[in-house]
Amino acid sequence: MTIRIAVIGGDGIGPEVIDQACRVLGAVQEKGLADVEMVHFPHGADHYLTSGETLSDVTFTTLRDDFDAILFGAVGDPRIPGGEHARDLLLGLRFRLDLFINRRPLRLRVADLSPLKSAGTAPIDFVIYRENTEGLYVGTGRVENEGTDLELAITEGLASRRGIDRIVRAAFDYAEYAGVRVTLADKANAMPHMFGLWRRVFSEIAAEYPNVESEMTYVDALAMELVRVPERFGVIVTSNLLGDILSDLSAELVGGPGLAPSANVNPGVHGLYEPVHGSAPDISGTGRANPMAAILSAALLLRDQGALDAAVIIEDAVTEALIEGLRTPDIGGTATTVEVGSWLAARVLEGEG
Repeated sequence: MTIRIAVIGGDGIGPEVIDQACRVLGAVQEKGLADVEMVHFPHGADHYLTSGETLSDVTFTTLRDDFDAILFGAVGDPRIPGGEHARDLLLGLRFRLDLFINRRPLRLRVADLSPLKSAGTAPIDFVIYRENTEGLYVGTGRVENEGTDLELAITEGLASRRGIDRIVRAAFDYAEYAGVRVTLADKANAMPHMFGLWRRVFSEIAAEYPNVESEMTYVDALAMELVRVPERFGVIVTSNLLGDILSDLSAELVGGPGLAPSANVNPGVHGLYEPVHGSAPDISGTGRANPMAAILSAALLLRDQGALDAAVIIEDAVTEALIEGLRTPDIGGTATTVEVGSWLAARVLEGEG
């Protein structure tokens, strides 16, 4: 079966790293590991500034109905200070496609890339399941008495039983498959209404999985544990805002955002795969961008589409590159974006499979 992939490079270094991910996917195709078809879309700051389009209904329908997954670079451009094109593209796709799982695997591939003194003494290999469509990111709220001494800004969060149930259940399903512990990160002591519901639903679902170890932990205590003993975690499940913060902290523990892939998915329906770094316009065009997170995001895409062998070969190739010292400047090397992509594509072609 052909895997149809919509490719959106976005802004800044986004197109540069996505080009290398597409090069590796091309090697997967050439090697016969998976049948992939990639179609490029121009959406990003340049497209918005020339056409006025962020994400039209026609384009959205095409992305939804004609493709299995979206490979996404990064968005954000100083020429658009309001960020409306980025908001409509990224958040629009997440909400309109109901991509309720943001899955971020965090794996330390080479010990010297971690800032932790304990790195290398125990494996760091866990995944964060972040609820992606509710919480404090739904955009509801208001400002009253703007510009006066009585100005008041109110942001409202949303948590539904259905929304919590499906993300927590997905985390338990993964934990049961992988044989690891599930940890709920919340702040129920300070936000008892929202996170009280999270705790009730988590406890109910935990009872359905008697063979899966589980725990509930306040997010501030969990953040300290991530730095002190990250190897104790298997799956962390949490809300949108807390997951955003924890996943970026965790990315630094395993080498930084240049090595951190992510998947935004509605299992069996659609998925959007992206590196977690930003558009970094300050280094755009310099060849300094690290494409490994984009390439690992492409591997996640292949995993979710059932091309497991292809995904493993890509992931192993990234580890081999890091061990051999093929690294971009963000992780202490001198290799260029293209050099890394070329090496990894060649390694895929040389590998078994």
